[in-house]
Amino acid sequence: MDRKSRVDAQGAAALIIFSSLLGLNQALVKLVNAGLSPAFQGGLRSVCAFFIVLAAAVLLRKRLSVSDGSLLPGILSGLLFSVEFYLLFTALEYTTVSRVSMLFYTQPFWVAVGAHFLLPGERLDRTKIMGLVLAIGGVALLLSKTEETLHPDTLIGDVMCILASVSWAAIVLLVRKTSLSRCPPEMQLLYQLAISGVILTAVAPFLGDVIRDLNTGIILIFVFQVVVVVSIGFLLWFWALSIYPASDMASFGLLAPLFGVFFGWLIFDDELTIRFIFALGLVCTGILLNNRFRKVNP
Repeated sequence: MDRKSRVDAQGAAALIIFSSLLGLNQALVKLVNAGLSPAFQGGLRSVCAFFIVLAAAVLLRKRLSVSDGSLLPGILSGLLFSVEFYLLFTALEYTTVSRVSMLFYTQPFWVAVGAHFLLPGERLDRTKIMGLVLAIGGVALLLSKTEETLHPDTLIGDVMCILASVSWAAIVLLVRKTSLSRCPPEMQLLYQLAISGVILTAVAPFLGDVIRDLNTGIILIFVFQVVVVVSIGFLLWFWALSIYPASDMASFGLLAPLFGVFFGWLIFDDELTIRFIFALGLVCTGILLNNRFRKVNP
């Protein structure tokens, strides 16, 4: 399929759907945490999604290989993926979906900071620094002392979520710096799903009961996560990435935290204070500034 010079209506619809799925994901994870422990949920989700993504990659005749020099960085990306999702899923035990959605999607800023030191030609310019300052200001405002943040559980969840975001950024930088950049996106995802599936399901029994109050509703939500969010959602993203300019797609990234906050309010009745909305606005503006003027190699 031919690449396009800009995101058209079809691409915009696909990216909005993907962003809504990312935003919904945190709410679904919190719901499933009631029936499965965070580590076991993350591991089992990766195991199930692995086979769906593998089948799709085979049907699409994607080049899948572990002998092209990508094995070691692929394993490392899987380890980082395991850390990321353990922290993210566990954070939802301590803090709200809205706070998690906002803090987790600060990932572009950790990428920008890492790229400044690790990737030639991607140093922070005035616009990116301004975006970074706004985002840090938003996070600082969110974490500043209020009745909610004084609760130790909230602070634990917030810190875990920020560390999960840093882990996600580390995966992006690893891909950019190693032979993983030459792998099809599906192969990159398969590395992450395979390693995290093994690690998280293996360690889950040592972290407490893996099965909690499991019922049919939770099982159906989990199946939706595996099939729609992880498998179809990310394949949709990879399809868009193969057609549309990455610089244009990046601006859609600010929709994910907005959707996340919306679903947190809709499903869990998360409180949206003026302070929180202002902090969210700072972070989203920072994301826009960080991505809108990003230079992307053709």
